[in-house]
Amino acid sequence: MKPTAQTSEIAGPELVSAPANTPVSALDGLTLPPPVLSVTSAESPRLAVPVDVPVAVPVDVTVSDMEKRIADGLGRRSIVLVGLMGCGKTSVGRKLAQRLWLPFVDADEEIERAADKSIPEIFEEHGEPYFRDGERRVIARLLRSGPQVLATGGGAFMSEVTREAIKAAGVSVWLRADLPLLMRRVSRRSNRPLLKSPDPEGTMRRFMAVRYPVYALADVPVDSRDVSHEVMSDAVIRALYASGKF
Repeated sequence: MKPTAQTSEIAGPELVSAPANTPVSALDGLTLPPPVLSVTSAESPRLAVPVDVPVAVPVDVTVSDMEKRIADGLGRRSIVLVGLMGCGKTSVGRKLAQRLWLPFVDADEEIERAADKSIPEIFEEHGEPYFRDGERRVIARLLRSGPQVLATGGGAFMSEVTREAIKAAGVSVWLRADLPLLMRRVSRRSNRPLLKSPDPEGTMRRFMAVRYPVYALADVPVDSRDVSHEVMSDAVIRALYASGKF
């Protein structure tokens, strides 16, 4: 397949390095912090919203009213989903986009299209720092194309450059999941290059220890659960509405 004009986002002499995600090898010895208890956003808009606890909104406001308020108030901004692999960014994002009448974009798919290679191939042939540089460039481009629902890769939000770009052009939603849920989901797929280790669960624990404090900087945290996409998208809509950003 002939490379497209977008390939320069992944490789090129003008590429400027952004802060790369911490390599897995540097995470050894870290321990996972104790889980944070979920509470409703009625107590604090910065805390996670469990899907089985309704967000406090006026009784006369329907979910359809919330959807319209979010869609109308979004302007040119994007709703950007962040979180670890397996938390549901793609599946929940597609449903959320459908309900808000917005396009859905998967950043990883756009990276593969720009590079004319799969993400595992990029990691194998060029390494993670190379991938992170391209990821930063692609996400910056995508953020100029809002409004949309944008699902990002697990390490994207670790870049301060990318976080600032999302803050300027979007509303970030962290889908926070516990370890058992993540492991059940990622075990179904073999295309996770960062989990190709003798101890994938240990690797995931280290990711949680390093990344969760950074994900907590997102505008709207929502707990990811093993429920339908409809229920999860409803939880995200309620949390977005309660966030006061629309």
